[in-house]
Amino acid sequence: MRIRGAVLQEPGRSRPFAESTPIVVDELELADPGPTELLVRIEAAGICHSDLSVVDGNRLRPLPMLLGHEAAGIVVAAGTGVDDIAPGQRVVMSFLPRCEKCPSCAEDGRLPCERGTAANNAGELLHGDRRLSRRGDVVHHHLGVSGFASHAVVDRASAVPIDADVPADVAAVLGCAVLTGGGAVVNAARPKPTDSVMVVGLGGVGMAALLVAAAEGVERIIAVDQVPGKLETARALGAHETYTSAELAEDGVTARYVIECAGHPRAFEAAFAATDPGGTTVTVGLPNPNARSSISPLVVTAQARTVVGSYLGSAVPARDIPRYAEMWRKGLLPVEKLISSHITLNEINEAMDALADGTALRQIITFDAEES
Repeated sequence: MRIRGAVLQEPGRSRPFAESTPIVVDELELADPGPTELLVRIEAAGICHSDLSVVDGNRLRPLPMLLGHEAAGIVVAAGTGVDDIAPGQRVVMSFLPRCEKCPSCAEDGRLPCERGTAANNAGELLHGDRRLSRRGDVVHHHLGVSGFASHAVVDRASAVPIDADVPADVAAVLGCAVLTGGGAVVNAARPKPTDSVMVVGLGGVGMAALLVAAAEGVERIIAVDQVPGKLETARALGAHETYTSAELAEDGVTARYVIECAGHPRAFEAAFAATDPGGTTVTVGLPNPNARSSISPLVVTAQARTVVGSYLGSAVPARDIPRYAEMWRKGLLPVEKLISSHITLNEINEAMDALADGTALRQIITFDAEES
């Protein structure tokens, strides 16, 4: 079938992206789903820093690539080997499919799936196939989803069913921002209500971590960012204290659990420095692969510190996404507050500028049924 999608042509173009237009909205061919795959009509897709990091060249991916990994939609057709999801079901995408066969998949979310990671790096679906092309040339998948399009073919392992009462835009944000930021709290840090939790870096993932910490009843939540407007938002979402990084260091503020969501080596250093003796630094940010941080091994030893990496919030998506949906349903997790705006697919380059400028949390591309 023919679809419309946002294809990255060339990374690292100069800003503003609205002028250099690294992403082109184009017509593509989408092949039928294979035996383990689903054809999904995309309803909503969130723009995440992981998309921006491909556009600005910080994370290299095979090109051309149809971007987008945080999305929700309606199943249109299922492959012959899929017997637990039927057409008409709303699904949330997960950007790391799990094969459930490798040793890493037996680690309860702590380690990324080996096969899923290899497929993502190659721009393929879980079982090594590609379903996208443009005028006869192969187009690569982004993290097994490629959700910036009217339709997508994804592996069954990349989709989590969700009840129809969860709106598509909320459902999309559950699949990446909440799964990653929230999981850093409940799966990696695991604070008690009486503990203190600090979040360093208040993009969509950091704000989601803050929301989940508040939903879990943490009594002291500290938010850190360089953008004053984000600190105001953090207070509105439940942060008890807010600081710029300079204020944090000047005041000597620390916490038992510090979650770094900025994806920058200096942010990781600041998060580590702000961690209590005996505390845990959780890092979920994805910096440039060549980035390096400097911390003291003596401090780790002498203060009994722990440093934990948390990819995709150390999540098992099929377990955790329904949990967050139920928290939203009960009014404990107001995910709507993370959504800055709803935009069209044609505004994708301008949206990348807004994300790079730090003026947006989650911009959601929406697709009308008639359009898609």
